[in-house]
Amino acid sequence: MTKIGQSQLRIEDDRLLRGQGQFTDDIRQRDDAILVFVRSPHAAARIVKIDLDHAKAVEGVIAIFGWDEMRASNAGSFRPRAQFPGPDDGAMRAPPFTPLADGYVRYCGEPILGIIAKDKASAESALEAVDILFETCLPVIDIEHARADDAASVWDVYPDNRCFYFEKGDAARVKQVNEKAAHIIEHQLKISRVTAAALEPRALRASFDQKTGTYRLEVGTQTPNRIRPDLATVLGIVPDSIEIIAQDCGGSFGMKNTAFPEYAVGLWAAQQYGLAICWRASRLESFLSDTHAREQIADVALGLDDSGNFLSLDVRITANLGAHIGPSTIHPVVSNIGGIIGVYNIPASHVRVDGVFSNTQSVSPYRGAGRPEATYIIERVIDVAAEKLGFDKVELRRRNMIQSAQMPFNTGLVFTYDSGDFPGLLETAVNAADWAGFKSRQLASESRGKLRGFGIASPIEIAGGPERKPHSEFARVTVSPDGSVVLVSGSSDSGQGHATVFAQIISSKLGLDPSSISLVAGDTREAPNGTGTFGSRTVAAAGTSIVKCADGLIEILQGAAADALDSDISEISFENGYYRTNRSNRSIDFIDLVRRSSTSISTEFDGSADNATFPNGCHICEVEIDPTTGKVDVMSYLVVDDVGTVINPELLKGQIIGGVAQGLGQALMEQVVYDPGNGQLVSASFMDYAMPRAVSLPPVQVISQPVPTNSNPLGAKGAGEAGTVGALAAVMNAVCDALSSAGACPIDMPATSQSVWSALQAAGYKKA
Repeated sequence: MTKIGQSQLRIEDDRLLRGQGQFTDDIRQRDDAILVFVRSPHAAARIVKIDLDHAKAVEGVIAIFGWDEMRASNAGSFRPRAQFPGPDDGAMRAPPFTPLADGYVRYCGEPILGIIAKDKASAESALEAVDILFETCLPVIDIEHARADDAASVWDVYPDNRCFYFEKGDAARVKQVNEKAAHIIEHQLKISRVTAAALEPRALRASFDQKTGTYRLEVGTQTPNRIRPDLATVLGIVPDSIEIIAQDCGGSFGMKNTAFPEYAVGLWAAQQYGLAICWRASRLESFLSDTHAREQIADVALGLDDSGNFLSLDVRITANLGAHIGPSTIHPVVSNIGGIIGVYNIPASHVRVDGVFSNTQSVSPYRGAGRPEATYIIERVIDVAAEKLGFDKVELRRRNMIQSAQMPFNTGLVFTYDSGDFPGLLETAVNAADWAGFKSRQLASESRGKLRGFGIASPIEIAGGPERKPHSEFARVTVSPDGSVVLVSGSSDSGQGHATVFAQIISSKLGLDPSSISLVAGDTREAPNGTGTFGSRTVAAAGTSIVKCADGLIEILQGAAADALDSDISEISFENGYYRTNRSNRSIDFIDLVRRSSTSISTEFDGSADNATFPNGCHICEVEIDPTTGKVDVMSYLVVDDVGTVINPELLKGQIIGGVAQGLGQALMEQVVYDPGNGQLVSASFMDYAMPRAVSLPPVQVISQPVPTNSNPLGAKGAGEAGTVGALAAVMNAVCDALSSAGACPIDMPATSQSVWSALQAAGYKKA
């Protein structure tokens, strides 16, 4: 038996390290047809004419089709899952999002045609032979351009490029408070556009069973049951007629949480042409067609009194949505609102988000899905306030933190925090990071000609939501007389270690050997319901379902235990894998009872935890800057986390460190860049899109200081995104602190060598 709270090596790794993984491209069959896409070379253009004569003549080509062919078979558009008011208080503006371009292209890389061929070489030869005449238009690339009075229109029917707005809080109260506030600290923050850059590019195998009318999509996705209705909407069919099978998935980070045009096209083509069809994105296609994330501009105003007490927070966010509104485009843009006050007492708050269209790829969730942005906004403006008003940055936070005695705490926006010890985490972090000794380390860096900065951030995020009505999760646990256990889960793995953690939960509950427990996940045939893996929800949501199943199994055998122990059922208790009778020392273990039976026992649960959870923490980062080059080196990084009950400490550390690495990547180097003149994607390869490497990150110290939640039976809060949520702010605060010591103004992410060096030059800094 392995108990909850013990580190255990990942049971998935042996198979993967031996090359026995089954990723999407591994399941391709010899006779499968190959699908490729003709994509737009322009960001904004009308399709004038398409000449396919030479392409159709290529040997091995089976079919070439566009939106006209799909529309003729009643195919439709993707629909957004979330709806918010339009700019005119009418319906949200969600123009048709067809899987292939309908006469116009609106971002570089938009798919126009599908080509099916017998082999990859034939498909690519046909692709090169397609001749399309375009009439190009002026593209709209960034937020400033989109909201300019003289901007071109991404969609002619929406000349102002606005899609929706969402507002929470009390604007009148904020205005009233600000009239009496001693200080209003205003600051604009630009948050860069990034992409997930998963190790495994997106890929699919689509087939159609003519006898049963069943579509099958084998694909790397986090959410098999969630993308079914999205694809069914496009194909004009019922969701139950689609089987989604996700075996191994080589990285996802939220990007593979949504249904993509290629998936709908593959399924449609499989049905139309009676073929099993495979597609795999090249790395260039991944940069062009994977959804992007996070680009927004936030205008922030923080009100304080003379003692440094926070009085108000007003935030106006404009988010670049891209050209199309996909199923999950809107969610990350608005999901940051509830936590935007962070872990602080702010009596009056107001937030407004405006979404705008642009001639770029759409956005969707990426590790943290709005929460890194929220933490960045509040934690950066606190540092700006401390700098301008002369407060100690740690003391300013300490003075304004929500206290444990205030729980549950209503933020006044969307969320009510259920539990946490924010001041306790802060104290542990500043002591472990030796905040008191920072000045001496700063002087030591200066003696070497370097600038040193200290960054701190206290992130909080919602996990396992939505609040008050969490998404459900499916689980079924079956125990056979031979002692083997099969768990079927609606939550699929993309590297997190589900099989290990789920086995620990079952083992701890039932007293079983973890090696006897196998996991079936990512298959809608086995788990017809369930929500999937995202939003740091797996342990809280899937864990709850597994615990409920285990409790059900214990109850099933309660009567058999009473008979075996010659006792009344009311006198039977269960603990540590054993049924015991209260009136004697006799006991029998769970698996022995199962073995006495000639049949398997099974229970399933398709429900949710009682409520969402709120993981939180404190991140501290120190950096050194070489002023001659602008190069930033991260010298140390510390995380004190409260993720509730920790199931597997070693896996938790891996999740935290991985999240920190991705946050550090955005803060220092990662950025999706489009040419503002023609809309071409400039950062379309790993030569141009910088990614963090092992040398980019120092050893990360992780200290767990959990405050278990009462929202689920495990007391777990979630951890998958915690590292990223705090890292953007901690790293950028450290960089800006170092720049401030040289008299330079703060900069926006990414803090590349060029931008750091330019800031120092603009300040007239001269190295001593």
